[in-house]
Amino acid sequence: MTGLGERLDRLVGKKSADALEGAFKLGTAGDLLRHYPRRYAERGQLTDIAGLEVGEHVTVMAKVVSVTKRQMKTKRGTLVEVALTDGKRSLDCAFFNQPWHMEKLKPGISALFAGKVTAFRQKLQLANPDYQLLDGDAETGSVEEFAGGLIPVYPASAKIQSWQIAQCVQQTLAVLDEIEDPFPDALRDKLGLPPYEQAVRSIHRPAEWADLELARTRLKWDEALSVQLALAQRRQAANARPAPACPPTTGGIGSAFDERLPFTLTAGQVEVGEAIAADLSGESPMNRLLQGEVGSGKTIVALRAMLQVVDSGRQAAMLAPTEVLAAQHARSLRELLGDLGQSGELGAAENATKVTLLTGSLTAPQRKQAMLDAASGAAGIVVGTHALIQDKVSFAELGFVVVDEQHRFGVEQRDALRGRAGENLSPHVLVMTATPIPRTVAMTVYGDLETSALRELPAGRSPISTTVVPVAEKPSWLDRVWQRVREEVGKGHQAYVVCPRIGDEEDGPGGSDDGRRPPLAVVEVTEMLAAGPLSGLRLGILHGRLPADEKDAVMRAFAAAEVDVLVATTVVEVGVNVPNATAMVIMDADRFGVSQLHQLRGRVGRGSAPGVCLLVTDMPGGTSTRDRLDAVASTLDGFELARMDLELRREGDILGASQSGAKSGLKMLSLIRDEQVIADARVVAQALVADDPALTAHPGLAGMVHQVVDAERAEYLEKA
Repeated sequence: MTGLGERLDRLVGKKSADALEGAFKLGTAGDLLRHYPRRYAERGQLTDIAGLEVGEHVTVMAKVVSVTKRQMKTKRGTLVEVALTDGKRSLDCAFFNQPWHMEKLKPGISALFAGKVTAFRQKLQLANPDYQLLDGDAETGSVEEFAGGLIPVYPASAKIQSWQIAQCVQQTLAVLDEIEDPFPDALRDKLGLPPYEQAVRSIHRPAEWADLELARTRLKWDEALSVQLALAQRRQAANARPAPACPPTTGGIGSAFDERLPFTLTAGQVEVGEAIAADLSGESPMNRLLQGEVGSGKTIVALRAMLQVVDSGRQAAMLAPTEVLAAQHARSLRELLGDLGQSGELGAAENATKVTLLTGSLTAPQRKQAMLDAASGAAGIVVGTHALIQDKVSFAELGFVVVDEQHRFGVEQRDALRGRAGENLSPHVLVMTATPIPRTVAMTVYGDLETSALRELPAGRSPISTTVVPVAEKPSWLDRVWQRVREEVGKGHQAYVVCPRIGDEEDGPGGSDDGRRPPLAVVEVTEMLAAGPLSGLRLGILHGRLPADEKDAVMRAFAAAEVDVLVATTVVEVGVNVPNATAMVIMDADRFGVSQLHQLRGRVGRGSAPGVCLLVTDMPGGTSTRDRLDAVASTLDGFELARMDLELRREGDILGASQSGAKSGLKMLSLIRDEQVIADARVVAQALVADDPALTAHPGLAGMVHQVVDAERAEYLEKA
């Protein structure tokens, strides 16, 4: 009997099994069969070379244009250069000291080429790639290993190529016993889906495109339903423990704050505020995600909600991902509240509360006082980092938790605060992010949360112009970048320069194995700027490894305009608010994601003067990386960028596995194209869990959930 749990070394041999384990952590037949082809090529149909990514291991079907051999000048030996084409663009292959390839690779021949993409003299190149000929003089039987006219192209690596994986899959399918279907027959028939075994065989060896589409639909449903079942179980568990009801009151601190607001709330702030107020009034724990553009006014929404809780006699806690941001939140909340936040001080309003900051870097006396404020209830609002959820920190009556930047704080941190609202009570939770999230991602990754969005920016925000600076193609543009920074400083403004790396000894060299130089570092760039293009300006350094008091001092100096240019890592990505900063230069911008670039850009243009953001890159044009940078430059709409980001980066595995594969996770489901499947699966999952929370009556579904959302993925999902 050969089942899905059979070890691969017994099925495909030790050498292939070791390669699959080493490259993709595939150890069993089931693991291998869930390593789905990335795409399919029809014999004779060439791969689109445009958009290949430097550093990516690729398999392309291309036609040989020319083959030349020459002596290498700097090294002894020969170099065989092969020019490939897809009919539109070219790709070079280089074989070092391997002259025999000239006998196999002739102009006009088509083949599958596999290797890592590198950049050489601003052109894409494959160095010493493996290849599989697809023409008449190919090795006997090699082409016939592929099913029909469709050639599966698998996520591959230098250890094992796509065609070798296809052969392993074929060997496994040939000896596999019948595969049990996790879906109940009634559910499968209702949804019109094929049996699981049919889908698995068709996805690897499709006879025609129609079979392939049917198989894809079934496997997408497996993944979508697995995640939605896991999230439905989370929602039910979260609602099992009641929350303290905190209905709005009149005549309290919340009413006083609203009367003093020096501006009018946007329609979105009012609408979201009403939804949150209603949630806080109930005894079911609120679990809501508030997403909004940079500067859309999430902090005001959160503060009004916290004041509603304080008026009900409870405390609110606000978690921030960094000490810099926690300290800034505490300062801004105190400034917004004025004498309403000065309880215990001279001049405090009659019904004032107290805002307390609690972080790991406080002095012993400061920390002792902050913990006493939280434990006694003297502080209505406690702001801090993860230090807030340590066991020794206690609250008098915690009713509400605000988590800023969900992509840095996960469910396990939120769970740690549950039970702090009193015996058998769970606090209400509001998660905030300035990273816009497409609806399908919200349903899939944040499916245990209700979602709200602030799309409208408050009046007075200035426009930001964004330009890509391609220094490899136009090196003189970099000089202009620093001139532009000097111009902004000359007008009395300030600028950020952001680098991907710190650059100290602990940071390491930061090199990569794709032939690229190490990413630029804060320390090195600061020295270069101080000695060269920005000499004479006041430069500051900010990164996460500085002591907390030094970080705070640097930010205060920058906010007070005592620093002209702040050279920093992404520690400035969230929450930093310096309205006088009008320019941002992002070095090696290609090393950041779309959403991260959008977040960083939001640090400028926060005052009355327009902002400028310059994305410096040495990546060649025509790559998907440059497409991403162009997308950021083309729009300021974060929600549109979030959708573009999914499309341009080919999605990958949102449950944490790399795109090149790992033994489970979401590999078939597309968050762009499969919105309806995800929405339908959510409805089905809710009904199933409502009737059978532990899925006791459906062991196949329970096993499927565990397989797709295993412990590692569940942790990633929760931290997402």
